[in-house]
Amino acid sequence: MMPVPGALALRQHGAECLQGAARGILPALKALADVLPAERAGSRLHGTPSLSALLAVDAPLGRLAAAHLGAASRPVRALLFDKTLTTNWALGWHQDRVIVVRERIETAGYGPWSIKRGLIHVAPPPELHAAMLTMRVHLDAVPAYNAPLLVVPGSHRLGRIAEDRIAAVVRDHGSVACLAEAGDVWLYATPIVHASAVAEHIGRRRVLQIDFAAEDLPNGLCWLGV
Repeated sequence: MMPVPGALALRQHGAECLQGAARGILPALKALADVLPAERAGSRLHGTPSLSALLAVDAPLGRLAAAHLGAASRPVRALLFDKTLTTNWALGWHQDRVIVVRERIETAGYGPWSIKRGLIHVAPPPELHAAMLTMRVHLDAVPAYNAPLLVVPGSHRLGRIAEDRIAAVVRDHGSVACLAEAGDVWLYATPIVHASAVAEHIGRRRVLQIDFAAEDLPNGLCWLGV
């Protein structure tokens, strides 16, 4: 039987909801969102002191990640997604496969490389993503009609899945919609198979997504970071 969203557990299913965990910092998060470009589907956040203060290991959001990754946990990527009438996109089923680094240094197990929006991306060994944690902080309510993230429970334990096998994994394992109220925090195992549909009835749908890691990269590679 497919678990309901409230019954999902991070270790078992690869996803878990912490209800109201960010409610106390919603004003700060909304103030941050208000200064970002509204016309872009997603904005990468880098060098933002007000955000860094919330993501430190002893700060509200950082503590949530450190509870799973340990004291070495730190944010390595942050994005703000804002679906509106003009940025109402869909995202097919996939796994996150790349990270962003400061410079290209050829390293065994890392590749292929690519440049997207001027940033250096590389696919790391799957073990790296398996040791990471993804957090989605909901600034607005996300009911079923407002494009909640869809996840495939248990898919985080399958390693790196060939793209032509993902549809079969979704069919065999089923999917769950991650509904949320404003201030809820969803935690995900970073390799989980996920997707997002076009919103049926557009309401404000701002989501702050942060990837956390506790490992340094090898051979002089460095996370671009937050």
